[in-house]
Amino acid sequence: MELQSLFHRVIGLDVHQAQVTACAILTDPDGNVTIERRQFGAFQKDRKTLALWCASHRPDTVVMESTGIYWKSPYAALEKVGVQAQVVNARHVKQVPGRKTDVGDAEWLATLARAGLLRGSFVPPAQLRELRLIARQRQKLVGMLSSEKNRLHKVLTDGGIRLGVVVSDIHGQSARAMIQALIQGSPPEAVLRLASRRLKASQEEILDALQGELSVSHRFVLDETLRHIESLEAQIARFDAQLLEGLKPQKNALELLQTLPGIDTVGAALLLVEIGDDMSVFGSADRLASWTGLCPGNNESAGKRKSGRTRKGNPYVRRILCECAHAASRTHCALRSKFQSLVVRRGHKRSIIALAHKMLRIIYFMLSHGKYYRDADTDYEALSVQRNASRWIKKLIKFGFLPQHQPA
Repeated sequence: MELQSLFHRVIGLDVHQAQVTACAILTDPDGNVTIERRQFGAFQKDRKTLALWCASHRPDTVVMESTGIYWKSPYAALEKVGVQAQVVNARHVKQVPGRKTDVGDAEWLATLARAGLLRGSFVPPAQLRELRLIARQRQKLVGMLSSEKNRLHKVLTDGGIRLGVVVSDIHGQSARAMIQALIQGSPPEAVLRLASRRLKASQEEILDALQGELSVSHRFVLDETLRHIESLEAQIARFDAQLLEGLKPQKNALELLQTLPGIDTVGAALLLVEIGDDMSVFGSADRLASWTGLCPGNNESAGKRKSGRTRKGNPYVRRILCECAHAASRTHCALRSKFQSLVVRRGHKRSIIALAHKMLRIIYFMLSHGKYYRDADTDYEALSVQRNASRWIKKLIKFGFLPQHQPA
């Protein structure tokens, strides 16, 4: 397969766990093509040697596939010597026809890169890549916390305690105090005194829910599970503090994202470390949606539209935006109207994906133009008057523009 060359000096890297295979295709000013192949180990000294070897060839471009997490260390080593590598999607490489069995992976990557047929994926700056470790580990901890909370509820139910029936949140302050008293062996009448007066259930209903038969094994498992839950909550709080501390340079973007309904401080931070604050690297909102895997599938033939399933993308951004879409669907804004118009004919899950897609496009334009979110269904002038009317009237009375009201 003859491919027209756009670059004269290219290097392809086939990255594995234990070794890196490199292939350099170099074109001399006279037009002579030289192919040089090398193999390097995966340890730090080998990565330094690889980076220096690549830099010595003064390549126009260096490409590697995004193989798991193995590409990250060679990428960082190349970055330190001033070589900006391209990380390409393996799916894009497979779609190019003409590969033969006797062509190595590194050489094939170099051949495609030489013809300009590969496009690099988004790789955030080093600062955000480090914060990604914190953000993604935090999401794992949140999943573990949810699992432990469900386990605690299941053990309570197994012991005949139906506390979840009379309280809205079994892990609220009042419910947790009652659970700790049950673990310590207090009778239901004593546990009832710890119930908050704000609970909607009556005292009789709460007392009935506390009647059960907790054995020694039940109390042991509940005690250990509750200790683990409190430990995970403290650990997540430390992760949040470290994440927000690292995002101080992106303070403006962080505050900007929080103006969008459904996104709080932590949600904005988790989004920012995944997509960054520079939207020029994506080029358009469509490419950003395609990269995250939130856009509808494009499968049409002979005028017939087939499956519109979403493609694979960044699972972390997808998860965060779906959670934010759930929260936005319960607020009083245009996003809620969008969700309600879709859920009738498309169902709940598809509507959440569509709402997350819409929120991602809004985020793209917010970060691109540096403007906060203004809701189409909100009258900001009337809202401002309603909030500030009493303060303005007090000022007018203070400076004599309005007479003081005389008591009756």
